[in-house]
Amino acid sequence: MSESITRRVARLVSGSVNALVDAVENSAPETVMEQAIRELDTAIADTRTELGQQVAQKHLASKKLMEENSRYEALSEQLHIAVANGRDDLAEAGIAEQMDIEARIPVLEASIADCAAREKELEGFIQALQAKKREMRAELQAFVAAQQAKATAGSEAATGRKDSAEQKAERAADAFGRILERNSGIAGRDTALGNAGKLAELEELSRKNRVSERLAALKAGKA
Repeated sequence: MSESITRRVARLVSGSVNALVDAVENSAPETVMEQAIRELDTAIADTRTELGQQVAQKHLASKKLMEENSRYEALSEQLHIAVANGRDDLAEAGIAEQMDIEARIPVLEASIADCAAREKELEGFIQALQAKKREMRAELQAFVAAQQAKATAGSEAATGRKDSAEQKAERAADAFGRILERNSGIAGRDTALGNAGKLAELEELSRKNRVSERLAALKAGKA
């Protein structure tokens, strides 16, 4: 049985970035990074797909609800005409149809409410996954910078020679830089420190836009 979106998001969001860093230090860095970023991106894409399905389902249910309400109102007018003309048989058929509509309306309303709640939940999942990706990027970028500094200090202390541990750390940092630059839009090892501020600003752009939209809506509501 495939893992549900809810369980999947919970697992990814609660995962430890430190564990990933440890794994990279003791394994193939590129493989570990590729897998971690790909899983986050895939989860975001799958969540967006389900979100789209919920939006479509809510739209269809809302459309059907409007049709049922319109039909109910039309039947009410027709019932008055039938009674006025002494056609109780037609009035009974119309009343029976209204009763069926009355039974369907609560189901449609519940479906719309469920879709709206799920839609909000999925939007929260996407934001949480994106936040996790930002956290991962920040932690790994810091790791790259730290390993670069460590390797540089080791080189100076050993007058140009690094021991195996330092070589391993530098290779990991190099791999991180390549993967981050290729998959995450983060500058590689040579430019990580200089571009840190700009990259952080870029990462926060969409979130700042959402904040601005909420502020504008709040001001509009008080106008």
